[in-house]
Amino acid sequence: MKLSRVAVSVLVASVAVACSKPKEPTPEITEPAPTTDSATATPAAAPQGTDSSAELSLATVYFDFDSYALSTSAQDELRKVATDLKTKAGTKIQVEGHCDERGSNEYNLALGERRARAIQEFLTSEGVTSADLSTISYGEERPAAQGSSEDAWSKNRRGEFRRM
Repeated sequence: MKLSRVAVSVLVASVAVACSKPKEPTPEITEPAPTTDSATATPAAAPQGTDSSAELSLATVYFDFDSYALSTSAQDELRKVATDLKTKAGTKIQVEGHCDERGSNEYNLALGERRARAIQEFLTSEGVTSADLSTISYGEERPAAQGSSEDAWSKNRRGEFRRM
């Protein structure tokens, strides 16, 4: 009985130590600040292999460092997306959350999920059917730009759409 208690104590201690060592300092996720115009949204390429009546006007939404708050310009772009999605009811869309390389994998997956959910919640508040939207976080695993510079990082802090 004492041996199993010791084994469990050692296991718990080793898991705690392993979990407490991120690959680099992990910034703390903070509540969204009031929206600003610092993040921008740009149109994404139209889906390939579709006819013009089925094309959607989707945008890539960019975020500030360590934030999942939607800027005013991102909200404006998402309103256009919402209008388009409402005219094509039943079209299934996956909202993808992405992060730059800073922070641990676990942290970036959580932040990417918050970014995707912020977009999803905004679209549903604009009248898009929630059943047509799903979310996924890729964290830092699918960068849009390679490199360790502010330019690359700003392109990787984004939310994108994929037609399902």
